[in-house]
Amino acid sequence: MEIRQLTNGGEKQKVTRLILEALPEWFGILQAREEYIQESADKIFFCACEQDRPVGFLYLKETGNATVELYVMGVLKEYHRHGVGRKLFHCAKKAACEAGYSFLQVKTVQMGKYEEYDKTNKFYLSLGFREFEVFPTLWDEWNPCQIYIMSLW
Repeated sequence: MEIRQLTNGGEKQKVTRLILEALPEWFGILQAREEYIQESADKIFFCACEQDRPVGFLYLKETGNATVELYVMGVLKEYHRHGVGRKLFHCAKKAACEAGYSFLQVKTVQMGKYEEYDKTNKFYLSLGFREFEVFPTLWDEWNPCQIYIMSLW
């Protein structure tokens, strides 16, 4: 497994589309998926490849002068629980530190709402993220937004 930092906007969008379209359980809302694809072009972006085939990606989005967000991550289902997400995260965390950010945040659906997202929550907690706040209606009442944070120092 190789982790690459991509810099070409079109390549980032191509990888984002390939992975997100293969994960409808998490990225089934067309409008949101298209926004993730469009926004990927100018973000700090990492791609996991196996034999030159993209199997996962992650990108960061600045949310403040000291904070960057793990904005979206996707790993093909057959690669779940094989360390791909963890490797992507460690590369992104290192890049965020090197860029001078102090905090890393991630948003997901609150624990206890959907099995798929409970696994996602447990993954983020295993990386060292801590609960920050829940916004019950940031997205909508069926998807309360859990924000996790992590200090980068």
